Amino acid sequence: MPQHIDIAVNLLSSRLVTDIEAIINSAAEQHVSPLIVIGSDIDESTHSAELCVKHPQQLYSTAGVHPHNAKNWNSKSTSEITALANLPQVVAIGECGLDYNRDFSPREDQRNAFTAQLALAVELKMPVLMHCREAHEDFIHILSQFRHLLPAAVLHCFTGTKDELLACLDLDLHIGITGWVCDERRGKELADMVPLIPDNRLMVETDSPYLLPRSMRPKPKSSKNLPQYLPYIVEYIAKLRGQSYQELSQHCYSNSRAFFNLEND
Repeated sequence: MPQHIDIAVNLLSSRLVTDIEAIINSAAEQHVSPLIVIGSDIDESTHSAELCVKHPQQLYSTAGVHPHNAKNWNSKSTSEITALANLPQVVAIGECGLDYNRDFSPREDQRNAFTAQLALAVELKMPVLMHCREAHEDFIHILSQFRHLLPAAVLHCFTGTKDELLACLDLDLHIGITGWVCDERRGKELADMVPLIPDNRLMVETDSPYLLPRSMRPKPKSSKNLPQYLPYIVEYIAKLRGQSYQELSQHCYSNSRAFFNLEND
């Protein structure tokens, strides 16, 4: 059976944290392993790294500050993320970026925290996992200053326009696609664009517990999206791209292992 890596799981979300063991096991039964656990602030990044120690080779994590939490960025943040990034289970800087949709942090704070984390990723020679929502122009402007120095960079949960996708591909970004693409209401534009992503730039994710694929049948009783549903998303994307499930699975799996430097694990 094809193997999958879920590149973005919010495993410490209040909706998931009480069922971690079952979630990992159910995902593995569907050949979804390892899972990349997202850090959205210093505390969550620390706890994510600790959780990975209990589940070697099943979990890896990121370390960073999400734009929602950028207002908490301070003089210690760089050193705190650096200490986490030096742990073997931490495989990327992030989730970092810009979110002008909800503005939970002032935009200037978002830009400063994003810039600092990109600079840190360059210094540490680590890939970066990024977030962008309704902030494309500033996102590209800031990222362009660092992209040529970064080993790899992924825009996760991409839901932008065709022009935005092409701009991201021009910067040689990886693109993370979620179950958003399975929503016939909101995801139609994304579904039309998915074939434009080169085989070597595409990665897949659930962004669990969010974005349960709307087209799943039978529909799960819970609205929680889970890593075990990732194969459904892959199959859906494969049909949009005119590829076999096996072929697309192999591309995404290889891309993810290389991106997070998991080849030797």
